[in-house]
Amino acid sequence: MKGLKIIVLAKQVPDTRNVGKDAMKADGTVNRSALPAIFNPEDLQALEQALRIKDQIPETTVTTITMGPVRAANIIREALYRGADDGVLITDRRFAGSDTLATSYALSLAAKKIGKFDLIVCGRQAIDGDTAQVGPQVAEKLGIPQVTYVEEILEVNKKKITVKRRLENGVETLVAPYPLLLTVHGSAPECRSRNAKLLMKFKHACTPAELVREAEDYLRLHDLHDYLDITEWNVDDLNADLTWLGLKGSPTKVQRVENIVFTVKESIQVKPDKEGIDGLMKELIAHHNVG
Repeated sequence: MKGLKIIVLAKQVPDTRNVGKDAMKADGTVNRSALPAIFNPEDLQALEQALRIKDQIPETTVTTITMGPVRAANIIREALYRGADDGVLITDRRFAGSDTLATSYALSLAAKKIGKFDLIVCGRQAIDGDTAQVGPQVAEKLGIPQVTYVEEILEVNKKKITVKRRLENGVETLVAPYPLLLTVHGSAPECRSRNAKLLMKFKHACTPAELVREAEDYLRLHDLHDYLDITEWNVDDLNADLTWLGLKGSPTKVQRVENIVFTVKESIQVKPDKEGIDGLMKELIAHHNVG
């Protein structure tokens, strides 16, 4: 069969294992410059599902799209090191502060600009927001079916795909036609490691914004090898409506940010009865340990 055209939506996220007091800005947005940046884990698992299809079906291509500052091009390179064919970085200061609605709008425009595709794959949710909204919103804006919480791709053929999805109390097997969007659950297999040959091939791949900072030797290297050029699109390239982007186009507003530090000062004994448990729960809620 003819290969599939697959798009993987991936996000560079702050490492929530290293959150400090400067993690949030005054306007309620994440201070990404203050936190280490990583490939969103479930997006990495989504990439693995796309690569497994590529392994199975000859001529399949995998394109990674990520939206963020220039440094988010690292996500494209990481995907290339593992077997993706190319990637697109969507970057523009006018995207800053976008919530899920604005982000999905930009990503859907990028998917349309790429052209005809068979499959879009992304993680169920990002660890910096945990909303699980972007994938379904992209599908809605593109007018294509979606299957969420995918744990495994069971079968792929010319017209449809069979997947297993993880539910709260079990699993479900679904068959769906193309074009289709899948969101991948955290129980899916981990992504393969970097390939040494691909790492050497793409380690100097960069976007136009990164290229202007490179030395003359690297500029000549890029002139010789087209595969080292990572596509970069801004608001104008996508013909996006500014009223749908950034803080202005984001109806989600953060009302309050509270920094909670957990401390252990003493131990208490709780009576093993209803009254004791009730008192413990009230104390835990009052001190923000739960709830």
